[in-house]
Amino acid sequence: MLSTSLVALDSTILATAVPAIVKDLGGFSQFPWLFSIYLLAQAVSTPIYGRLADVLGRKPVMMIGIGLFLLGSILCGFAWSMPALILFRVVQGLGAGAIQPIGITIAGDIYTLRERSVAQGYLASVWGISSVAGPALGGIFSDFISWRWIFFVNIPLSLIAAFLLSKNYKENVERGKQQIDFWGAGLLAGATTLLLLGLLEGGQAWAWNSGTSFAVFGAAVVFAVAFVLVQKKVAQPILPLWVFSRGILVTTSLVSAGVGAIVLGLSSYVPTFSQEVLGASALLAGFALAALTIGWPIAAAQAGRLYLRIGFRGTGLIGGAFILAGSALTLLLGESSGLWEVALFCFLIGIGMGLVAAPSLIAAQSSVGWSERGVVTGANLFARSIGSAVGVAVFGAIVNASLSAGETSPSPSELSGAMHVVFLTILGVAIATVVAVAFLPKHVQEQPEAVPAGAAASAA
Repeated sequence: MLSTSLVALDSTILATAVPAIVKDLGGFSQFPWLFSIYLLAQAVSTPIYGRLADVLGRKPVMMIGIGLFLLGSILCGFAWSMPALILFRVVQGLGAGAIQPIGITIAGDIYTLRERSVAQGYLASVWGISSVAGPALGGIFSDFISWRWIFFVNIPLSLIAAFLLSKNYKENVERGKQQIDFWGAGLLAGATTLLLLGLLEGGQAWAWNSGTSFAVFGAAVVFAVAFVLVQKKVAQPILPLWVFSRGILVTTSLVSAGVGAIVLGLSSYVPTFSQEVLGASALLAGFALAALTIGWPIAAAQAGRLYLRIGFRGTGLIGGAFILAGSALTLLLGESSGLWEVALFCFLIGIGMGLVAAPSLIAAQSSVGWSERGVVTGANLFARSIGSAVGVAVFGAIVNASLSAGETSPSPSELSGAMHVVFLTILGVAIATVVAVAFLPKHVQEQPEAVPAGAAASAA
């Protein structure tokens, strides 16, 4: 939970500090990269860490992640310019790419299927707490101390997390002679980076139909094809192709991608709608969005009881009903709406997310043994990152198309119309996600802990 809190807190604490950072370092046009470059680094590295955790063990990979996150935080705190801060955010993202999936994988290792439901609820609660504490801490540090402390605060948290993990998590893995698929890792990183770069910057830094756009996506395809060819030949691939051939893993990855798109769509545009259309303050707009991540852990904590009684599919469909209801209700939002309505609808969607995301991930983890759980967890979160990136691109294109050409300060009524189209698209993604949920199995035969000879993991 402490390790996960590093990533969770960092995902919310930065937003309210952006004005202070820009005032100090300049580079207003570059500040979006503070978010996108972090997402790129995290998404690219997640499946690689997942595979390394199955080869080297969970503990060393998690410690590497915490170390990189700590180093990145220190460097960010001392950044002297916006380009330097952006570069150091890459280091942070590379650390986060290990912490989140390996933390979830460790929970899958040391708890049974029944216990895992409670453990995942606790891990999910970290995100709910961070959604409230993050924006407040960011504002306090920026207004009363210095924005640099939003990074320095990670130093004691990282050290405590590393100490407790080192002391309490016991792991004995006979690694033997292992072959790391460096070619596959490089090609996957290249393909993913180019894809996410094209999706994040297309329509912004360059036009969708420009030569630059075609070149970026074309290069991504070339890297992806080369990656597949390499994975077919190497003995120990970084992301085995069987991940894409098993029905349950494909289904859970599609669900995860849908979750990523919906969450990022709401995170990107609910605050803008609340402030620019409803006239709410930045702090209140943040709390309206926080309802999403408050509902999520509440439901995730109860999801275990449900799927143990009615199965993964039934639990997911109940959650899907909440997501559909909340998404449909957002279509009623307009200039005369109250902020409480925004918060309520986000809360409903958050409840649904908790009943969909946690059971689908646990179903995927339960379908494999120890030696495959890391790569399966990494692939699932990788799908969520891809869904988030696609969501950024699609929703951004929708907003730009809905507003008048060259409009820099759209009127509340015009912006309300653009947001309505975004909410309609989110509803469409929600429907597609629920369709994928319908293909989840009712129950999964939990695989025996086929740990490599001499390997074991436990929490002291």
